[in-house]
Amino acid sequence: MSDLTDRLAEGLPAGALVVDPDVTAAYRYDMAGFCEAGTPAVVVFPETVEQVQHIMRTATALRVPVVPQGARTGLSGGANAVDDCIVLSMVKMNRILELDAVNRIAVVEPGVVNAELSRAAGQLGLAYPPDPSSWESCTIGGNIGTGAGGLCCVKYGVTSEYVLGLDVVLADGRLLSTGRRTAKGVAGYDLTRLLVGSEGTLGVVVRAVVALRPAPAPQLALAAEFPSTDAACAAVCEVMAKGFTPSLMELMDTVTVRAVNDLAQMGLPESTQALLLVAFDGPHPAAELAAVGELCLAAGATEVVPAEDQAESEMLLQARRLSLTALDRLGTTMIDDVAVPRSRMAEMLSGVAAIAERCDLTIGVVCHAGDGNTHPIVIFDADDPEQAARAKQSFDEIMGLGLELGGTITGEHGVGLLKRDWLERELGPVAVELQRQLKSVFDPLGILNPGKAL
Repeated sequence: MSDLTDRLAEGLPAGALVVDPDVTAAYRYDMAGFCEAGTPAVVVFPETVEQVQHIMRTATALRVPVVPQGARTGLSGGANAVDDCIVLSMVKMNRILELDAVNRIAVVEPGVVNAELSRAAGQLGLAYPPDPSSWESCTIGGNIGTGAGGLCCVKYGVTSEYVLGLDVVLADGRLLSTGRRTAKGVAGYDLTRLLVGSEGTLGVVVRAVVALRPAPAPQLALAAEFPSTDAACAAVCEVMAKGFTPSLMELMDTVTVRAVNDLAQMGLPESTQALLLVAFDGPHPAAELAAVGELCLAAGATEVVPAEDQAESEMLLQARRLSLTALDRLGTTMIDDVAVPRSRMAEMLSGVAAIAERCDLTIGVVCHAGDGNTHPIVIFDADDPEQAARAKQSFDEIMGLGLELGGTITGEHGVGLLKRDWLERELGPVAVELQRQLKSVFDPLGILNPGKAL
């Protein structure tokens, strides 16, 4: 321990190294439940690329595991500490290094908060589209590590589509630069895409070149109430089949609707079994909303409420933004992240309801309906071992259902610890073996975020 801290301190400024156990304990976990976490030996807060290189060289020399962290808003245990590790917190590398309106790129350090980049780009009439629900606190480095999505990904895509290039410190301290600053580029293997979503197991991102887009017009939204999730999912399929591209399309089941009502007294009818929120930000949003409203009514909506302006749109969308907070009030929550083909989303939701009944648990579901990404949220009493066991059973059954329907165990949260046992079931043994071989090329000693994902 003393050798580790002494050698780390040689290349770090005062205050960048913390060993106080009362402080380091706060860096053991991200926001996932049901994931074990070890006790770190030290937490370090580098401010430069050179300092990160020094940390990784020290870790390699002493064979000490390193767990990279951002804001720890992840939901898969991917940032959880392991025993006697170096927790490498990137939150102090938080500068926006460049904003280029001509080439529509930003160059940022990994600790930049998503919302801060969005606001800075907005001053130039540009936007950084990926918008996870935690965008006011999550960091770009964490978004890159998990391949994060967001509410508007149905139209604008996910993080991997916006990362053009990366500077990455490897396990041995070497600096790798991948990708480009240009709009196009196909030279060599696409190491950038390989690193996005790798959950800190291949290297430590210290700089990123990300694409920006022209800022969209303010969006208009509607809320459609349905008597069943089947009807709501049928409406989603019709909207997509007719060629519409909403900027947002979110679905909430009756458990979530009632929880939001209890929290915010929004006046949604208790008879509502599913609430569909759709928004457009194109040149004719009102006309598109009207057409989508007709599709919803034809699919069985009992009421369609279109907003007349942006303020009303924000009021409608507030129900979705409050959903996780509302469900958290009901007990301990475990959030699943299963994406299925849009055409099978109704089967996914009815299957989750059956699992909830079979396991005698409350499970609320919110969906990024436009891309089939469902978030079943299992609610239970963590102090009741029997109920906690049923919660874990339901979680596993939900992932199994997603795979049966041709989906994936994670659409945007990552594998981390929470879903590691399920990865081979989705990918198969050949793909997992190849991924382990890739891991050994980047990290031959296995010190980078050990035990995560693979």
